[in-house]
Amino acid sequence: MGTTTVTRSEKLDLRLSREAKRTLHAAAAAQNRSVSEFVLESALAKAAETLPDRQRFALDAEGWKAFQAALDAPPRPLPRLKRLLATPAAAPPRRK
Repeated sequence: MGTTTVTRSEKLDLRLSREAKRTLHAAAAAQNRSVSEFVLESALAKAAETLPDRQRFALDAEGWKAFQAALDAPPRPLPRLKRLLATPAAAPPRRK
């Protein structure tokens, strides 16, 4: 199985607390990795976990029809929301 070499040409600067830096160094050392490798792989794993739900979703034919019908349907009346939006915003508390 061959490996692909990826050129890393971009840089990401990060400000963190001394304690956070110590924690990252300790975790990287525990895995015999550089801090850069540890942080990059950890961040990419979290990104891979976060993004799929926000990029695409799959529906069967019945679900797709229901989804399209919901998009095409006129908005339903929401009287409580209408009242809320018609109410003037509360004034900020007065300072003494």
